[in-house]
Amino acid sequence: MSLRERFQDWSQPIYFLGQNPITLTGAVLTTSTALTIIAFWFYDTLLPGPPHPYIGLLIYLILPGIFILGLLLIPLGIFLRRRSLRARGELPQIFPPIDLALPVVRRTLEYVGVATVLNLIIIATASYRGVEYMDSVNFCGKTCHTVMDPEYTAYQNSPHSRVACVECHIGPGADWFVRSKLSGLRQVVAVTFHTYSRPIPSPVKYLRPARETCEQCHWPQRFTGDKFLVNTSYKDDEKNTPQTDVLLLKVGGRTWQGSVGIHGHHLADNARIRYISTDPERQTIPEVEYTDDQGKTTTFISTDTKPTKEQLDKGEHRVMDCVDCHNRPTHAFDLPENAIDKQMQFGHISPDLPFIKKKAVELLKVNYPDRDTAEHRIVEDLNNFYRSNYPEIYQTRRTVVEQSVQEVANIYLRNIFPDMRVTWGTHPNNLGHNDSPGCFRCHDGSHTSADGQTITNDCSACHNLLAVDEENPKVLANIGMK
Repeated sequence: MSLRERFQDWSQPIYFLGQNPITLTGAVLTTSTALTIIAFWFYDTLLPGPPHPYIGLLIYLILPGIFILGLLLIPLGIFLRRRSLRARGELPQIFPPIDLALPVVRRTLEYVGVATVLNLIIIATASYRGVEYMDSVNFCGKTCHTVMDPEYTAYQNSPHSRVACVECHIGPGADWFVRSKLSGLRQVVAVTFHTYSRPIPSPVKYLRPARETCEQCHWPQRFTGDKFLVNTSYKDDEKNTPQTDVLLLKVGGRTWQGSVGIHGHHLADNARIRYISTDPERQTIPEVEYTDDQGKTTTFISTDTKPTKEQLDKGEHRVMDCVDCHNRPTHAFDLPENAIDKQMQFGHISPDLPFIKKKAVELLKVNYPDRDTAEHRIVEDLNNFYRSNYPEIYQTRRTVVEQSVQEVANIYLRNIFPDMRVTWGTHPNNLGHNDSPGCFRCHDGSHTSADGQTITNDCSACHNLLAVDEENPKVLANIGMK
């Protein structure tokens, strides 16, 4: 059988059975959607930046979906017509021949051939660009605007704001990619029917192990030595008196002395620390298992929590890694006092304005009904405070006052989202122990082993305090920093 004869045997039934409304509708959908997709791709290419998230949904997800639906309708129509003709006994044993001598037939087959090749290219390109778009920060942060607004805002103001969301939340490899897309489908359903949690809980249970994400850039064993830290805060008096803490943080790691410091004792080797938490946020840790450099394993049980065997069995059994302390490395939210201190250090809020620390914190802690009201009230009340109590400062330094006042309002807008029930302290930060239990989840002095050992709560185990709440620390003068 010649190639021409084989082609006729293959094409004749398709050509005959394809003359049905469903197949023709699919062909029209596919053709028109393909042209629209290509036009949008040119439009996207000429844009100066990433498209609006909802335009992105149209270009990369909705239109390709309609395109694929059209493709599916073509064989579906053929199948249904064939079944219908067979049921009625009208399916021909020999299909009408295709007369290739007719120009209209030749043009039709040529169109089908070219369209098939183009369709394959479009499907491949659309699949790639669709996945690329779904992995973009624009899609993750802006598509579900209200839901992800707190996390996206925190992300934009974080040290990882130039790291794509998928680098941490998915990482490399196909298995986690598939898992994340299945999770994404559940999230779409939750957003559609408004069944999502408020606030969105920290996804600690579903995060990929830090060794496969964080440690693609950060290597705990190489963060060795001590870190010199100087932190300035301000009193709530009229002068906003600065007070400075100076400490030497024992970061540690693996050195010639063995495992030393914070990283050394917690992360130097695989499975060095295992623990059991009995709450989803991992804030209650009743049991800790520690393996030392000699391979000896000691189990510490909390005498405060006094967990039952059933609680321990049902709790989360976990090997400690980076995110157990660095649980908000990107989506971090401040407390009002810390946020004001930080912006005063940066100079965004002038420390020279009388009582700025005291009044700003007072206004930030007010329970406003919504963000727009909060911004208006904070700006208005702070301006009125200086206009009424310090008219000379308000007149002569009005630009500084207005800039500082707006920055106070911005602090609120970066941290509080009433619609998602995110307020001060909603998401605890485990790095340290000043604002939430953090280190003291284990280092509380109550985790004791059967032989009487206790996990230390001695401050000097992790840092040396060189100055605490001092206005002019002598240690800074001694090293030439004052």
